[in-house]
Amino acid sequence: MVSKMKTVLVTGGAGFIGSHLCDRFVEKKLNVICVDNLISGDMKNITQLLKKNNFKFVRHDISKPIKIKGSVDYILHFASPASPVDYMMYPIQTLKVGALGTHNALGLAKAKKAKFMLASTSEVYGDPLVHPQPESYWGHVNPIGPRGVYDEAKRFAEAITMAYHRVHKIDSRIIRIFNTYGPRMRRQDGRAVPNFIDQALKNIPITVYGDGSQTRSFCYIDDLVEGIIKLMHSDIHTPINIGNPNEFTIKELARIVLKLTGSKSRIVYKPLPQDDPKQRKPIIAQAKRLLKWQPKTPLKEGLERTISWFRIS
Repeated sequence: MVSKMKTVLVTGGAGFIGSHLCDRFVEKKLNVICVDNLISGDMKNITQLLKKNNFKFVRHDISKPIKIKGSVDYILHFASPASPVDYMMYPIQTLKVGALGTHNALGLAKAKKAKFMLASTSEVYGDPLVHPQPESYWGHVNPIGPRGVYDEAKRFAEAITMAYHRVHKIDSRIIRIFNTYGPRMRRQDGRAVPNFIDQALKNIPITVYGDGSQTRSFCYIDDLVEGIIKLMHSDIHTPINIGNPNEFTIKELARIVLKLTGSKSRIVYKPLPQDDPKQRKPIIAQAKRLLKWQPKTPLKEGLERTISWFRIS
């Protein structure tokens, strides 16, 4: 007897991370339903999938209720503006997708008896007073600052996901994603990697905010996708950090990009935005121990692949 193909629904499936997930699930012969309202997603990210028999695109704002015919086995809730440029442009939509969108996605998981994964973020730690950050750290967040719309939306999303797990026995997962980069990031995304690459390729000044001493840990998209899939197939219901623990200053990143692109750009410094985290580095001991996962792609290699994509896109 041939087993029925499982169905996975990805909210935010036309976005940077979501589209890479859709690629992987289609390749694995799952039925894939991509739900996106295209606020920050882009149809170009999923063009290669539109003619596939096991892929379906649904243009919909998950902040509004959704009905899906047939069975759904997995729901991955990745819908949300994720860069400061986007969530400051769409603050209310960001709060809605974190609250109402997560509620709707969880409701669908309950109705379909589907496994559920929430895409949370290292931003739940805010501007951390604990470094590096373990999952047990509760964070240092300004709830009424400009970044609060994203930080608190994700913190609420985690809380309601755990509530649905405890009350309704939803088979849930929570992934806290640290800075991820790779092909399909938008040039005007606002985050350091696409900003620096775009500016370097245009030979215009590279803008570093603050003095460039603030740190980030950069995880390549392929490594992140592997971590997501391992977590999806696990039995872990509490949040798990997925990211690269190798820490770089923003100034170091800018210099690496300049070298790899052969750019004539110079670095210019601008004031640091309010509540911008000074340090960001995950402790991934749980991912290593429970998922047998750790990132494999060195920053230089990942940046070379990303730069190659930017050159032709």
